[in-house]
Amino acid sequence: MRLVTWFREGTRRAGFGVVAVAFTVAVAFSTVPTPLYPLYERRDGFGAFTVTVVFAVYAVGVVAGLVFAGHLSDRAGRRPVLVAALLSEVAAASLFLAWPALPGLLAARFVTGLGVGTATPTATAYLQDLHARARPGEGPGRFETVSSAANICGLGVGPLVAGLLAAYAPAPVRTPYAVFAVLLATAAGLVLALPETVARPARPSPYRVQRVRVHGGPVLFGRAVACAWSGLAVFGLFTSLAPGFVATALHQDSPAVAGSIVFGVFAAAVLGELLSAPLRPAAREAMGVAAEAVGCGAVAAGMVTGDPALFVAGGAVAGLGAGTLFKAAVALVAGSAPEDVRAEALATFFLAAYTGLVVTSLGLGVAAQLSSPATATLWFSGYLALLLAAVVLVGHADRASGPPHPV
Repeated sequence: MRLVTWFREGTRRAGFGVVAVAFTVAVAFSTVPTPLYPLYERRDGFGAFTVTVVFAVYAVGVVAGLVFAGHLSDRAGRRPVLVAALLSEVAAASLFLAWPALPGLLAARFVTGLGVGTATPTATAYLQDLHARARPGEGPGRFETVSSAANICGLGVGPLVAGLLAAYAPAPVRTPYAVFAVLLATAAGLVLALPETVARPARPSPYRVQRVRVHGGPVLFGRAVACAWSGLAVFGLFTSLAPGFVATALHQDSPAVAGSIVFGVFAAAVLGELLSAPLRPAAREAMGVAAEAVGCGAVAAGMVTGDPALFVAGGAVAGLGAGTLFKAAVALVAGSAPEDVRAEALATFFLAAYTGLVVTSLGLGVAAQLSSPATATLWFSGYLALLLAAVVLVGHADRASGPPHPV
């Protein structure tokens, strides 16, 4: 009996790592095109606005995945839904390879978004389930750090790997997708072997789309969304327009350079998550707001003066703040949701968060179309200042409305 218990606990602990890696690969694939956009622009002749439309199509796909499938793992099980999400990204990789023109790029980005929208709440809930079962006496800190780090680390790994492959491997706009197709298929096979954590109902419940239902109260949810919008705004800038800005305004057109800069932003975001882990929610948010404000000011100054070092340093500081705020947002939502609707709560949260990302990316595209890269970055800095002010105000209102949240 002890041997059986030991085996089950070992499988759950190993499963936690497998899901974290699979989640990282799934998210990493979503940012593979980031350092390739300047190559697409030169090959197909489109500009910054088209890049942001392509990025917005991805975000729309994420929203569609959240609405139609993000909650399904609460009833159908975490494992089959996560496997389906990974396989949908394999299909997106096949689209990138088979249809390299702009319509194919748009279709592949939409399918990628569907996969990420399905995988994000599912993998996050799966990690929390596995953590709670393998280490029932521990608090949520390990889950919170690993889940948000897997998400954000993946966002940085994708551009780094794609940029290096595009710079040094043959077929620069094809090889990165082929490599990730193999990684995604492997991840799906590993997840398929994991234990399930959701007991399926005796009778299948009828399908319904995602209900937009807030758990933990509207003020807490608004606080989480404000944090997420602020963090994702920085991530949206660096995964859509930043490589083009680097190539045109800073005269650094290597995909490896673009991918490394984006990776640095997300590496700093993971560092922010780790540094902020022991902090209370209010201190965590204050750290994130301060870092984003300083970092984005430096990014704008680097663009205006044409200083690559200032741009890169500002991106790293802004990334640190964005990671801190994103971790705070996920912790607030996951900590306030009952277990039986955890994926639904996370899907609602990510739906709101990625809706904001669509607005941000399209706004960036319009600004880049109507003005210079430096002016567009200044407009972005003003927009971000408004978001950070919202974090401060809604956080104060939430803390004033009740006792501190245990996250």
